[in-house]
Amino acid sequence: MSSLSTAALQYLFLLVTACYQTSQDSNFDPFMQYVIGSALGEESFQSDTQRQKRNILTFDLPPLEYTVDIEVSLMDSTFLEPIKEYLKNLNLPMSTNISNVEMTVSNINTTTVCLPSGENSSCCSCENGYAWPSVVCNDLITCPSVSLAPDLSCGYMKEMPFYGPYCQPQTEDSCDTGEPILMNMSVRLDTDFRDDLMDSSSELYTKYKADLEKAFNASYRCLPGFVSAAVTGFSPGSVFVNYEVKAGAASFNQIANSNRVVSQFLDESYRINETTFTTEITNQTKFIVRPADIFEGDTVRLICEINSTSENVTWYHFDQVIPTSIRYSTERKVSKKTSRSILKIINITMKDSGSYRCTFTNSKQFHTVIYKATITIEVSPLYITPNFNDIDVTCNSPEMQTNSLLLSCCIDRHLPSLTVDWKVNGPIMITGVSSLRENCTEYKLNINESLCPPEKSGTVTTYTCELHTGHGARRSQNIRVAYLRRAHITISSSTNLAVSEGYAFNLTCESDVNNYDSVSWKIQSGNNIKTVDCDMCINYSRFPATSVLTVKTATQDWNGTYICTFSQKSLDSSANVTIKVVSLPLKQNIMTDPIEAPMQCKVQQALECCVSANTVESYTVTIVIQHKEFQVVRKKKGNLLCYMYHYTETECSKNMLTAYWKFKNYIGQEVSSESVRLHLIPDKEVSCSDRFGIGREGSILIKPCCDSNNADNFNRGNKTYKCSNKSWKMERNNCLSAAINNLLMSAESLVNSPEAKAKLPNYLAELNKQTENEQGIISSSPANLGAIVSILDMISSIPADAEEPIIENFLSTVDFIVADSTLQAWEDLNKEETSKSSSLLQSVENFSRGLQPLNNNIPSVSAKNLQLQGIVVTENSNTDYNKNFISTDNLTVNVHIRETEIQTLTQNSTIVSVMYSTLGHILPQNKFEYVNGLLISTTMSSNRSQKFAVNMTFAKKNLSLKMPQCVFWNFTLNKHRGGWDTHGCTSTELEDYVICSCNHLTSFSILMSPDKSSHVNLEDYITYIGLGISILSLAACIIIESLVWKYVTNNTTSYMRHVCILNIATSLLIADIWFIVTASITDQNQQMSRSICFVATFFIHLFYLCVFFWMLSLGLILFYRLIFILHNTSKTAQKAVAFFLGYGCPFVIAVVTIVVTLPKNNYTRKDVCWLNWKDSKALLAFVIPALIIVAMNLFITAVVIIKILRPTIGDRSNRQERNSLFQIGKSVAILTPLLGLTWGFGLATVIKDSHRAFHILFSLLNALQGLFILVFGALWDKKIQEALLKRNSTSKWSSQQSKSTSLILVTPMLAMSYPFSRTFNNLCGKTGKYRVSSSEPSTSSSENTSKSYSLLN
Repeated sequence: MSSLSTAALQYLFLLVTACYQTSQDSNFDPFMQYVIGSALGEESFQSDTQRQKRNILTFDLPPLEYTVDIEVSLMDSTFLEPIKEYLKNLNLPMSTNISNVEMTVSNINTTTVCLPSGENSSCCSCENGYAWPSVVCNDLITCPSVSLAPDLSCGYMKEMPFYGPYCQPQTEDSCDTGEPILMNMSVRLDTDFRDDLMDSSSELYTKYKADLEKAFNASYRCLPGFVSAAVTGFSPGSVFVNYEVKAGAASFNQIANSNRVVSQFLDESYRINETTFTTEITNQTKFIVRPADIFEGDTVRLICEINSTSENVTWYHFDQVIPTSIRYSTERKVSKKTSRSILKIINITMKDSGSYRCTFTNSKQFHTVIYKATITIEVSPLYITPNFNDIDVTCNSPEMQTNSLLLSCCIDRHLPSLTVDWKVNGPIMITGVSSLRENCTEYKLNINESLCPPEKSGTVTTYTCELHTGHGARRSQNIRVAYLRRAHITISSSTNLAVSEGYAFNLTCESDVNNYDSVSWKIQSGNNIKTVDCDMCINYSRFPATSVLTVKTATQDWNGTYICTFSQKSLDSSANVTIKVVSLPLKQNIMTDPIEAPMQCKVQQALECCVSANTVESYTVTIVIQHKEFQVVRKKKGNLLCYMYHYTETECSKNMLTAYWKFKNYIGQEVSSESVRLHLIPDKEVSCSDRFGIGREGSILIKPCCDSNNADNFNRGNKTYKCSNKSWKMERNNCLSAAINNLLMSAESLVNSPEAKAKLPNYLAELNKQTENEQGIISSSPANLGAIVSILDMISSIPADAEEPIIENFLSTVDFIVADSTLQAWEDLNKEETSKSSSLLQSVENFSRGLQPLNNNIPSVSAKNLQLQGIVVTENSNTDYNKNFISTDNLTVNVHIRETEIQTLTQNSTIVSVMYSTLGHILPQNKFEYVNGLLISTTMSSNRSQKFAVNMTFAKKNLSLKMPQCVFWNFTLNKHRGGWDTHGCTSTELEDYVICSCNHLTSFSILMSPDKSSHVNLEDYITYIGLGISILSLAACIIIESLVWKYVTNNTTSYMRHVCILNIATSLLIADIWFIVTASITDQNQQMSRSICFVATFFIHLFYLCVFFWMLSLGLILFYRLIFILHNTSKTAQKAVAFFLGYGCPFVIAVVTIVVTLPKNNYTRKDVCWLNWKDSKALLAFVIPALIIVAMNLFITAVVIIKILRPTIGDRSNRQERNSLFQIGKSVAILTPLLGLTWGFGLATVIKDSHRAFHILFSLLNALQGLFILVFGALWDKKIQEALLKRNSTSKWSSQQSKSTSLILVTPMLAMSYPFSRTFNNLCGKTGKYRVSSSEPSTSSSENTSKSYSLLN
């Protein structure tokens, strides 16, 4: 014991609590310095005592309490426990007096016990209830000798001499009372890994776990704040033990020291590798991000700090090591107890957002500690939200002068380091005062009217707020302020604020601000305000700022207060003036009666004019005749106000007088009616005299369409009468129907309305509906048709929205009036001074040019005869304009415009094409040239003066026409009547197509002519020459038949034969004459009246059918005589059947054909006077009967040939054979022209691509049919030859004369001059020697046979 006592000192640290009390003069200092100074240090005690003394001297304080640490050193450890027990058993409190100081010791506790451990160190531990203070936690190193007993306190190594700090009463700051942390640790056992260690329920796993946990708890229990140690699993690679230690914040040395003793508590079989201890700590790193709010462009610092020393630090971003670069840099700071690493990111971006990890690694022989910390940062864009992006400010408004505009820029959060800078840039330099409030900066403008001159109104000043976060990020936001100046507007009128209906006036509106955006005009009448929507009547200018509203025809719609508004952005500046529209009838609404009339000299002529009574205005009305003005009498008739005057002309030398009515309102403005023309006629020449008036033969009287004596209203137009046979007969009715008259008046009102565009859709719908209802009237009345054209011409000037219903109604209206049923009316209209067809074409062009697209689209619209397609040119228009059209009869046309041409047009321009399938034939034609394709009209809305290339491909309609020309309709030709022009167009013919290339836009088509070469006209020459020969031959045939009639009609069979031949010749002669006349007119391209064409077609159809049916009659008679040999029919019955077939059937067929097709105006073809095929198939009324008759006659011819070849009894000699063949040939030669068999070749001509020889043969045989009838039907007949020879003798002539005389005496009803009477009688089947009681020769089989053959002689 003596040796131990002398070897080391044992320390006992006591905590003594004492109270003392003393007087002011007590000398307590020596004791305090002695007793307490040794524990607390002399300097600290001295100062505290002096302060206390000053307090005692000054105040009456209660007794002071001191806590004193006392170190007790023992040489013999055996005294340790007795002394502790002694101190514990002291009777306290205990009082004593030392140096006149009363002291009371209240408590003595043992806090710290240190036992020797080594040469200069001790192993110190805390007594129960006491713990080491937190300032020394990381310095506590476990003593080498560690006990497994959990109830024993842990000792820690302290260097000697030990001056504290000592154990203190346990508090929240003590080492063992902090929040424990979880350390993930691992160590390797250098043994083979067995699969049982993967099974937590296995015996091996349980054993390993128990042994290891026991060792870990023993070795780590002395770590500050130790709670537990637990094995979490095993992994291969030898055997890796994964375990968790829950303890307070331990230093690297503390953990390493604990790791060294683990092996002491394990069996050697575990073979623990002490160098493989690894600890991963994830929640003991202090991670700081500066700034807290990160914006793009900031410089960001990420700070990691641990309570340990570590030189090795690695930074990761999304598990990728962050290398050092310009933007990324690191800084490391290591102190005695801590390590810090700073990652600096310059000009951070959105891509830098995400997870960042710092890793500290500290390795020594027995331990590797890894500190990990992860934080996620979010980089936000620095969004600046202004209170305005763009704002309009009225500089000279009173409100802005008193309360200036406040601009502000805000971000989404408050930043203490936020700074701001405002910049001003613009033509108007109005500045302001800035201020900063929380997360917003404000800029209050100092607006002064003098800084906003009128010439700078509308200019934009840009205010830029630039915000700085204080960490490098900066953003700016522009606020555009448009400074406007309320304009000074003046408005003036060209009239004295009053204008009459029908008169023109204009209003001029001026502004002192030139930089305006738009000008609008409105009319206020009462509570009704309407916008003037008329592009054509409003003109603008910029310097000076002026808008002129021009009203060409004032109506009551223009009455009211006019408001002119100049708009500049959101600022409107207005002025107004009131215009009163005074009633005055429009010139076209004044009805005069008569319009033109004859009158007698010195005889009163009643003159009258009427206007609508729908007005309260009282007019001054006079009539002016030959420059003399007369007062008139007023009278109301129904809804009309009529003015009458009876005029007598005394100067009879004049031929014509003119008169007109003059209306004047109260403001002195006047209007005159159309002139009335009066033609003076002598009294003795008066032929017509009735209620219409007087006139001489041929005089013209023109009256209005309404009888003023009985009418509520009147329609436009007039009626023309002509004096003929002492009475007035209507020559022409140009009156409009009530519906069309209303449409015309509505159109006039519409185009003169300030709201024309808004009202247009409803009007077009009504126009389309009424045009369809009145189509029958329009087709038969040129006046009504012309009125519709005039309506379309008027409304086409109104810009229309490109909506499908609007376009469809317009095109449908046009489609109705260009139908085939209106062709005759168009012919009459085109004869007028102004070509209505040209006007219609221009109307459609104007309408399509004025279409205003909606949503950058022009819809495709189709009617029966029209189609419309188009495009809108936009900045993305990078394709060609390529539109294809196809008509109902499969004709095509393509319009192609290259992309390079389209790109030269202005934005939002339109290109519109309209295809017409029938209008080309309505337009006046050139001589010898025909429209041989569709008509296409292409327009564009842009005004373009330079050339514009367009290509069109037309399909030919008639492939036989040649010499194509690409033409356009030139509206200025023929005194503005229009005509086809080739200027600027070239053509390329490609088989069935013609390609046209033109350098301008308008309406195009192709003109083609019949080929002038000889081979093309061969059929025509054959036809004309052949028909000329046939006509002469037929006339000769009729004459011959008349001369020999009585000689060749001596029996029934011969009689019927010659009756048929004579009627065939007569019918064919009439048909050929009609045909050659109409064909020659058509070929010469001369205009023919449609009525004449209808008549010509009817007679051609009728008489060619008569030819065929008389041929059928002849064939049937032949067939009758061949087959029914023993049967005999009377001449009268045969004549009745023959005439019914010859004239009755053709007449019925011709009349039915014209009745069925004429109402639809598709009876004839458009180009020739012949039956229509394409539209009505009327040609079948000729083709079907003709082919049937040809087939029947061909059958009869075959029967004749069979009869001739019929074998006789006995063998036939060669001579008989030759006679039979001769007889067959003769029969075929005679029957072919007489029975019309040559028309059978027509079947070959209708076959597509048939050889031209068939066409020539068909033309030759049928053109010369008259010659064949003369030769084979008359001259080849022996009886006719004999009769002609007999006619040459005088006796026969005298005998014939006597018989003719007796015939005339017997039949006076047929007493006509010879030979015409004979011709007429023969045509009707009568003979000069006809007697009622005449008897027919006896009939027998042989006689009948000879009679049948006589048809061929």
